[in-house]
Amino acid sequence: MSTVTCPALFLTAPASGQGKTTITAALARLLSRQGKVVRVFKTGPDYLDPQILQQASGQPVEPLDLWMAGEAYCRQKLYEAAQVADLILVEGVMGMFDGEPSSADLAARFNLPMAIVMDVKGMAQTAAAMVLGLASYRSDVSVIGLIANHCSSERHRELIANALPEHLPLLMHLARSEEVSLPERHLGLVQANEVADELEQKFEAGADWLEAAGALNILAHCPEVIFAPGHIPAPKKELAGLTIGIARDTAFSFIYEANMQLLRDMGAQLVFFSPLTDRDLPSADALWLPGGYPELHARALSENVSLQQQIKAFFESDRPILAECGGFLYCLESLTDLEGQTFMMTGIMSGQGAMRGKRGCQGMQTAPLPEGPVKAHAHHRSRSDGTPEPIAFGQRQRHPAPGEAIYRVRHLTATYLHLFFPSNPDAITRIFCPKASL
Repeated sequence: MSTVTCPALFLTAPASGQGKTTITAALARLLSRQGKVVRVFKTGPDYLDPQILQQASGQPVEPLDLWMAGEAYCRQKLYEAAQVADLILVEGVMGMFDGEPSSADLAARFNLPMAIVMDVKGMAQTAAAMVLGLASYRSDVSVIGLIANHCSSERHRELIANALPEHLPLLMHLARSEEVSLPERHLGLVQANEVADELEQKFEAGADWLEAAGALNILAHCPEVIFAPGHIPAPKKELAGLTIGIARDTAFSFIYEANMQLLRDMGAQLVFFSPLTDRDLPSADALWLPGGYPELHARALSENVSLQQQIKAFFESDRPILAECGGFLYCLESLTDLEGQTFMMTGIMSGQGAMRGKRGCQGMQTAPLPEGPVKAHAHHRSRSDGTPEPIAFGQRQRHPAPGEAIYRVRHLTATYLHLFFPSNPDAITRIFCPKASL
């Protein structure tokens, strides 16, 4: 079995909000402007952070999740990255041991060394105690040191550094900087394409911020990791000759590149359209309406009556449509935004959608579709009422309560769930091409 080696670093933290994404993006930009090829991965299901990290690194960024994608898939993606990268960075999710599987599980599975990012405001020696506790909690995880965020002074740095054991050095200490903070919205970070120029300023300021803190020396602490191929079977060309129209704009952008690549690998031709600005649907055999932020563009979506009518005609012609989360809301009769204003949507499915402020639903679920089970996740802050009887409910990882509803109306499959296509290519084939012979 062929293997390849590459330096790697997994950035984790004791909790969310410690600065992982900001530091990962800044480090990727700093090293890339030094001429290094940096391949970045994000732990867990996420659409927004990868957009940010991709712009920062100038390289494709994909999520890694052992439950959703499987070990072989994650192994193959790391192996492919190691063949071209000078450094692999992986950004963790939430706290180091949170979730099943956790960031620590992923790092342990692939022998990725971890650096702990911690907001040390309001503490000194206690930060060292926390790092030591995290680093020693599991014997199968390797922690190489601490990145102290919001370290206010040289004295603050000394107190932390002197309290750390020799095998867990202070890798960097970073003073607070408003210039590097990334913009946020109700589901997380703002989409990169909405604030591309602002992000460029943030990335450059972040790279300067890290360089001043000696971040270029961090490479000396990143050991070479051995990566082996995942041996994923080549997809069958069951979608050859099929054209799939994909909604893609600022209202519909929650699209895994892995999903699109799988469709291409199975032979499909992909064409894109904007429900916000395009008046006509492209010629297609099937449609995919992914998630995003339709609530922020509800008026523009409602005013594009021409496209809504064409989507309705497409639906009535019994051609396949997959609608996920925001795409599901677009299929309903109406959508009420965060200001309480209600706008008409396509109406190809009965029901009304409404935003609900800060309360939301999230979590990993399996979608038990008639075509086969597909791994998925939910992340939304809206509700729907008046919808048809579901054909099934998502199956939660470890909780017996029913998950998100799954609807089937003619050849429309609609749900709040975001599907990860590579988890069951045969099922995805049958959704977009019900007549496919597998």
